[in-house]
Amino acid sequence: TDNNNDFTEREKNVVSIPTKGLFDGKGQVSIDLSKIHRGDWAYPMKNGKVISQFGRRGRRSHSGADIKTHAGDTIYAAFDGVVRFAKSYYGYGRVIVLRHSNGLETLYGHNSRNLVHIGDKVHAGQPIAIVGRTGRATTEHCHFEVRINGRAYNPMLFFDSETQQLRSRRFVAYSNGRLTHENVVPENQMAENKEK
Repeated sequence: TDNNNDFTEREKNVVSIPTKGLFDGKGQVSIDLSKIHRGDWAYPMKNGKVISQFGRRGRRSHSGADIKTHAGDTIYAAFDGVVRFAKSYYGYGRVIVLRHSNGLETLYGHNSRNLVHIGDKVHAGQPIAIVGRTGRATTEHCHFEVRINGRAYNPMLFFDSETQQLRSRRFVAYSNGRLTHENVVPENQMAENKEK
């Protein structure tokens, strides 16, 4: 699906919403992170540490990973994309949702300040917000989500929080919400291996 800023009112006002045209009558879509070059992605928080993982937390389900640094630190766009959502939203506080042409959406929550607006085109590594504790947050951190068609998946399937690197994986997302993945040797590494 192509990025554009021609979002519906619902897309501009609801955090979790299916991506129109993502499946286009197909039952699945492939997302290959191994084809993304180094300058085309960024870890959302430089020197950030994951303090709360994706998954069940007591009776609640945690739909992202909480990345902690310091108050006033910068949050960066994970990939090139378009700002679909940028305002306060319930427990998320000030939140930004970026729609990316690879089929993903990324969400950045609890911001003290959003630096971008709905419809803005952003580049991977561009500052988009300042870390805060707005909404339901007990400490300054970035609540980071990765979504496909409105459904949240563990962000650490896509990023390695220890090395802050993008994982070299090929994903298949199904219209029923199922997600599979396989590790892939990046093309540039394959070329290096052939030369040796």
